[in-house]
Amino acid sequence: MTEQRFTISVPEQAINDLHQRLKRTRWPDTVTGSAWTYGLDLDWMKSIADHWLTAYDWRAAERALNAHPHYIAEIDGLRIHYLHFRSRHAHAVPLVITHGWPGSFLELLKVAPALAESTSDPFHVVVPSLPGFGFSERPASPGMNTFRTADLWVKLMRGLGYDRFVAQGGDIGANVSSVMAWKHPEAVIAFHLNYIPGSYRPWVDEATQPLRAEEIAFRRQAQHWHDEKGGYWHVQATQPQTLGFTLNDSPVGLAAWLIDKYRDWADCDGDVERRFSRDELLTHVSLYWFTETIASSCRMYLEMRKAPLVFGRGERIAIPCGVLRLAKEEPMPPRSWVERAYNVVRWTEHPKGGHFAAWEEPEVFTTDVREFVAPCR
Repeated sequence: MTEQRFTISVPEQAINDLHQRLKRTRWPDTVTGSAWTYGLDLDWMKSIADHWLTAYDWRAAERALNAHPHYIAEIDGLRIHYLHFRSRHAHAVPLVITHGWPGSFLELLKVAPALAESTSDPFHVVVPSLPGFGFSERPASPGMNTFRTADLWVKLMRGLGYDRFVAQGGDIGANVSSVMAWKHPEAVIAFHLNYIPGSYRPWVDEATQPLRAEEIAFRRQAQHWHDEKGGYWHVQATQPQTLGFTLNDSPVGLAAWLIDKYRDWADCDGDVERRFSRDELLTHVSLYWFTETIASSCRMYLEMRKAPLVFGRGERIAIPCGVLRLAKEEPMPPRSWVERAYNVVRWTEHPKGGHFAAWEEPEVFTTDVREFVAPCR
């Protein structure tokens, strides 16, 4: 594996192009008095676009991001971006944290330094960008799913000198971390999740372990959630390229597609600015815009649909697993459903927070990771 330091540097021409496109936005009509009932509110989106154009400072965000240790490594011919926070302490435990969609390494910047700088229970923290996300290379061939990503992450960690490590993940990162623990038990000491992969299906033997009432209820709830809120998934898992033509060409379209999920999935009761500032939101959107990774990130959904996390008879993950369940994470299965294929040794429920655990509740996140890993040290 070859690696090199990396500095974020968006060309001025790209920033000027973004501003010109924002000025030329062709706004849709709306239903009078509909507010948020048909999707994002038109007037609110206009105010977001105006802030992006006249107040938001990408260069300031870029300087702040470059204060962190960025690297690029070539693994199996693919350029992978990652951050590497090395602890000063000899007893630090290697930890790889994987983000999901519509997130990025940005959502982990509140927790990664804190975990590395701890004196009592430190970690060497590696935060990679998924293939086709952020500054990682966009795969040009099909098949870059979570199983192949897990293989890349194991090679990345070994290339950094970490033969044994802990994995953590949410959203797609939960899938990648689960696969690493399942397929690479010689490398993974333990793994911690704040989400259970949507494609997860354990083997169910109705004769010996029939479904419990809470499991039946969860399956109904999950189906209802997908019927009501899963439109994005159906498009991204079936026609990501078609969607990409629109979102890669319109910054306002991209902002609406991403912010809609930040608003819907965070614990904010519909007021996304109660959780995240406009600058925070727009830094996430700008990262997708400047790297032109919205189409490639959406393609991961199609790849995951083709390679789901499904367990056969007798298959399960033996590596110890910790789960942090935040209150507004949906759909989230009960512990009994997870334990059918996971070796759950810790299950924490917190009354606040949503899908973006490390971004929304960084102290809760870091505390749970530390306490889960402590017995493994």
